[in-house]
Amino acid sequence: MTQAAFFVLTALVDEPRHGYGIVQEVDALSEGHVQLRIGTLYGVLDRLTADGYIEPDREEVQQGRLRKYYRLTDAGGAALSAEAERMAAGAQTATQRIAAHRPTNARPAPANRSMRRPGIAGGTA
Repeated sequence: MTQAAFFVLTALVDEPRHGYGIVQEVDALSEGHVQLRIGTLYGVLDRLTADGYIEPDREEVQQGRLRKYYRLTDAGGAALSAEAERMAAGAQTATQRIAAHRPTNARPAPANRSMRRPGIAGGTA
């Protein structure tokens, strides 16, 4: 699962959203590390719909523009849960290996802010 798909599914967990709402939620969830362009977003939405992970919820006209809302399906929730578990297991394995190979007299390296953000390092983009 790509990083973009992971965050789109995560953005739809709590409620249906339209495209721009998804972009904003992904930005917030990833703390700005994943910034979807509209073309990329609709490619991801098309793939997730084809896979049965999301589906159209409704369409609304706001300020003369049609907004299509998407919602997470049960299959999408299961896929997201499996990916989150896979990512957590990978992070745990890496953490254990790092701790096991750190010299006992070595001082810990300063924390890199981008490495402390959960869910950012998993998947491919």
